[in-house]
Amino acid sequence: MESIGEGVPGYVTPKVAIGAIVGNEKGEILLVQRKDSGVWLYPTGWADVGYSPAEVAMKEVEEETGIIAEPLQLLGVVDGMRMGFSRFGMYMLLFHLRATGGELNGHPLETGDVGWFAPDALPTPTAGAQWWGEMAFAAIAGDVRPATFDAPRENLWRGDATD
Repeated sequence: MESIGEGVPGYVTPKVAIGAIVGNEKGEILLVQRKDSGVWLYPTGWADVGYSPAEVAMKEVEEETGIIAEPLQLLGVVDGMRMGFSRFGMYMLLFHLRATGGELNGHPLETGDVGWFAPDALPTPTAGAQWWGEMAFAAIAGDVRPATFDAPRENLWRGDATD
């Protein structure tokens, strides 16, 4: 087996991305416009060794937007390849956070713009709102639901189940 890290034997595994749905007292969502693509999305970043996923969510929000936020709930875990927004193995852990301070101040290298948006006033293009929009605004409104995840596919590793 090849090494997946210095001195760590194993298999190639998915990268882990952390997404942050941040709401404010007006029921708006915090979005960033990605500098590289111009697409709007919630603050997102790769998981960092030495930080918990919730800490990464807080860190990414502050780094990308200037907003300080506290984590409230894990909203879900999804497979980026299955959802069609990644060409490589990637799992997205999506957290709900509440803004507690700071001021809008986008990171000059990562964001083209940042802002708060109401459900009926999302900027365009906004990436993936069809799968995260309802869940995000429900969480911001205080509707606590169980975390979501991709449903297992039938007979995924069992081969042809004709017997």
